[in-house]
Amino acid sequence: MVTRHYLFLLGAIFALIYIFFVPDYSPLLFSIFIKIMPLICLLAFLLLLPDAFNSSFKRWLTLGLFFCMLGDATLHWFLIGLTFFLLGHLFYIVAFLRIQEKPPSKWAMLILLFYGIILAAWIIGNVLRSGNIILSIAIIFYVAVILTMVWAALQTNITTILMGALLFLLSDSILALNMFVTDIHYSTLLIMTTYYIAQFMFTISVPKHFVIRTKVLE
Repeated sequence: MVTRHYLFLLGAIFALIYIFFVPDYSPLLFSIFIKIMPLICLLAFLLLLPDAFNSSFKRWLTLGLFFCMLGDATLHWFLIGLTFFLLGHLFYIVAFLRIQEKPPSKWAMLILLFYGIILAAWIIGNVLRSGNIILSIAIIFYVAVILTMVWAALQTNITTILMGALLFLLSDSILALNMFVTDIHYSTLLIMTTYYIAQFMFTISVPKHFVIRTKVLE
């Protein structure tokens, strides 16, 4: 238990180091190493959980976290990184649907759909001006998948999962707007802070779900 808590703390320390102390001009491999260390710590945390925590939810979420780590490591080559993140979101969707408890409200769905249409139109409008059709299609597909991930999170009735999904959506929105629409001040700080918190939220939801499930069965 103490070791797992230290992994959480170590992951947070690496996240802070990457956000505040790794400059943009750092060697690429060094930057990637520091960037993925928080996720490696979270993966180790999940793998060290007792057998009692094993479930299909944990296995699919672990896969999602692993592919997001690969996405972090390869985002310098944008379409490769985007593909890994896309796979990570697909695994998260499966994980969340494994523990779904209630359908999302119609208002939540309408807000989510409206947000997705506005975001996609804003980004694609700028990308198409450069004539990059393949990238435009990839972005549309990615936006659809991450919105589906939030939709799946809405059905879990677990606060940490929903907060993590919304923060992940916010992080990716800032990233896309900064890359394709307009420069955003403190973009790295905003993108990585929301992203890391989202992954920590997803990870802590595994033991939280176990506690909730245990209370229900008692």
